[in-house]
Amino acid sequence: MIMISETSVKHPIILGMTGASGADYGLRLLQCLLEYGWSVQLLISKAAQIVIHMETEMRLPKNTSDIQKILVKHYSCSPDQLQVFGQAEWTAPPASGSALARARGMVICPCTVGSLSAIANGNSDNLLERAADVTLKERRKLILVLRETPLSIIHLENMLRLSRAGAVILPANPGFYYKPKKIKDLIDFITARILDQLDIPHKLIPPWGNKINTV
Repeated sequence: MIMISETSVKHPIILGMTGASGADYGLRLLQCLLEYGWSVQLLISKAAQIVIHMETEMRLPKNTSDIQKILVKHYSCSPDQLQVFGQAEWTAPPASGSALARARGMVICPCTVGSLSAIANGNSDNLLERAADVTLKERRKLILVLRETPLSIIHLENMLRLSRAGAVILPANPGFYYKPKKIKDLIDFITARILDQLDIPHKLIPPWGNKINTV
């Protein structure tokens, strides 16, 4: 049974998933947040649904309310813990500064360079981009898990611009010093770094200097 703290409910975490490769990063983060008792507002693009279908065994319907039901069942969480919103749901709480100011932060995982560009230039053409824009203006933590290589000067300039605006640029570049044995270990490395940025305790990967379990 998941214990949900009052703080977790009052300060939800906004998770955006775009159409970049690396859907398992976002799904693993979602799983951990729900297991740790956090309330999550999931903003999922149509492209993200396609990539999830391509890269994982999960099959999501088009309707966001149906997606929510499937994910609640899949992760065995409380229905009150998870809200799912589509790209055009402009009345969703993350679109408003008054609601988003209460959020612990926003993570876009994985993040396309297209979303990176839109956010860097203040183009709020969908709910995810609007939520990121509001996160910056409300001075909340915004973490962008970029999944692209190689990077052009345009990508680098957009990352620099967002970093100067207060965003955290966290590329999906897992480390190998802890001798990962499975793909899941690589995914957990990035998930752990995101949780660190959100100041959420975890036991996925020990911090540098601690004993590393390679079993």
